[in-house]
Amino acid sequence: QVQLVESGGGSVQAGGSLRLSCAASGRTFSNAAVGWFRQAPGKEREFVAGISWNGGSTNYVDSVKGRFTISRDNARDTAYLQMNSLKPEDTALYYCAAGRSMSTMTSRYPYWGQGTQVTVSS
Repeated sequence: QVQLVESGGGSVQAGGSLRLSCAASGRTFSNAAVGWFRQAPGKEREFVAGISWNGGSTNYVDSVKGRFTISRDNARDTAYLQMNSLKPEDTALYYCAAGRSMSTMTSRYPYWGQGTQVTVSS
């Protein structure tokens, strides 16, 4: 069982940066892949970035490549999403999720946080 709590969201102007954190509790976080997803009003939840259990593999949706970086610190049971060069279209509720393997599919992650809001103004 893994419990996840996101933090670090906020309101920024276009071009700004934010770093989201996903703090985990539970014994299995260090063995779990982590995904970041986002959901804008009226839209489906979409994959943003994923990282394998040891950080050796990462994956990003094309729209954030070169701007976002996912990382993790298993000693701190925390995963991160560094977001640079933010755009208004990045505005959404951001969720972290944990699962057995890295995937772009929401159904592959049984554990989810409550989300943190990111708002980017033009």
